[in-house]
This record gives sequence, structure tokens and C-alpha cells, in this order.
Amino acid sequence: MHKMKWIRELPLHVMILPAFIIVFIYSYIPMFGLIIAFQNFTPVNGFLGSKYVGLDNFKYILQFPDIYQVLWNTVNIALMKIVGNLIVPVIIALLLNELIRPFHKRTIQTIVYLPNFLSWVIVSGLIIDILSPSEGIVNKALQFVGIQEVFFLGNQTWFPFIMVITDIWKNFGFGTVIFLAALTGIDPTLYESSIVDGANRWKQTIHITLPGIKPVIILMTVLSLGNILNAGFEQIFNLYNPMVYATGDIIDTLVYRLGIVDAQYSPATAVGLFKSVISFIMIAVSYKLADKFANYRIF
Repeated sequence: MHKMKWIRELPLHVMILPAFIIVFIYSYIPMFGLIIAFQNFTPVNGFLGSKYVGLDNFKYILQFPDIYQVLWNTVNIALMKIVGNLIVPVIIALLLNELIRPFHKRTIQTIVYLPNFLSWVIVSGLIIDILSPSEGIVNKALQFVGIQEVFFLGNQTWFPFIMVITDIWKNFGFGTVIFLAALTGIDPTLYESSIVDGANRWKQTIHITLPGIKPVIILMTVLSLGNILNAGFEQIFNLYNPMVYATGDIIDTLVYRLGIVDAQYSPATAVGLFKSVISFIMIAVSYKLADKFANYRIF
């Protein structure tokens, strides 16, 4: 019986084989390079010839004057993105759900989803032009109403919020699709019964719609905890500058400067390994919470 089941599922295993090979080559084989975090690595000596130094690299990075500020920046920006990318898609999905004409709903859904297909290189160029202190449309509007122009991407106070707002604008379309799909699973007879009882649209939203998509909201929330240390390298790398390091420098940009710019391969790997371990723990916790509160399990 077990052998027959394995033979029947063989095409599925063959179909997944290419993806498994790609993941193994690009995700698992490079893990051998993590040994650099415990070495005084030099390219000349390579992995096997570099001196083993134990936890010295971790002690070294903990002595950085800005390391705790970088950790705070990462968590702060990531948390704001998690909250924003949960609240905004839910609101937009609820508003789209109220549209009667399917054509209008599909058109708006397509428009809000389009930015998700753009790379951060393209989006960053648009943001730089829009927020330019001299020629940007935002500062032109501020000058028109008598407000002095603001260098948003060079202002330490504004920079984290710009990162959050632009990230939400780019990604909320994808989240909206997920919650719209969840809305289709709500029994229509519940709305019909509520109309008979005299409930208006607001009360239907509060007592039927939101409870109906509550499991999906909980699921998306707990799964996003795994990204608590992923504040968005591509976005910040293309938009930040030394003027906003105090509030905009995150773990990934620090690793880039250490490893690529300064060629400090061992400390950079140590920082990356630290982040990966914390992220792995958070992902494990998030899946446990998803199983407990949303009954979501992969296996």
C-alpha cells in the first residue's frame, strides 16, 4: 500500500526536483561560508587556511559604537512596515469589497497591484525625483502653500517614515489580493440575515466581515514576525546616505559596508549569521503561533 502511494506520487516528486536542486545549490551549499564568522578570513588563505578565532568576531561587532542604534533602526523600521502592511491592505480590501460594479473593482485592484512588479531601483528613482528639495513635486506643493522645502531623504526624522510609507505604497496591493480572497469565503447568507435584522453596512463590517477574515489577519500577522530583522535592504540601500545613518542604517546595509566596501569579511559574516539565527527563531515562533491562533500548519 505504501509502495503504491509512493509510485502514485512519483510525478510530484519529479516535478519538485528542479526547485529542490536550485535551493540546495544557492541556499544550502553557501552555508559552508558561515565558517568565515569564526575565522580571521583572508581570500589568499581561503576557508581552510584562515586562522580560527572562535567568537572574537562577534565580540568585535558588539564593540561597534553604532551597533545598538543599527539594531534599533532595523527593528523600528521593520515593525512599522509590518503594522502598515497589515492595516492598509485590510482597509483597502474592505473598501473594494463595497464596490458594486465588478469592472471598477478589478480596475482599482489592478492599479494598486502594479507597483508590486516594479523593482526598488525604479521606485527609488521615482521617489528621489518626487521628494527632491529643489524640483520635486512634493516640495513644489509645500512652497506653493508657503511652507519651506524639506530635504526628506536627508532628514534623520523623516527618513524612517519615508521608508515605511513608500514600502506600504509598493506592497499593499499584494496584501489586498490576499484579504479580498479571504472575503470571498464569507457566507453571503450572513449578510442577508443581518439586513433582515436591520444592520447597516458599518455593522455588517464590524460583526460579520472582520470576524470572517480574522483568521487570515492573525495568520498574516504572526507570519510577518519572521521579518522582524528584515527592514528592506534594496529599498534603503537605494535611498539612504551618510546624512541619515543615525536613523536609517540597518543590519543589512551595515553588512554590505563591512563586507563589500571595507572588505571585513569575517565581521560582516558574523553580523549576517547573528541576524539569520534571530530570524530563524522568530520564524519558528511565528509558525507555532500561526498553528495555535489560526490553525495554520505546513506539515
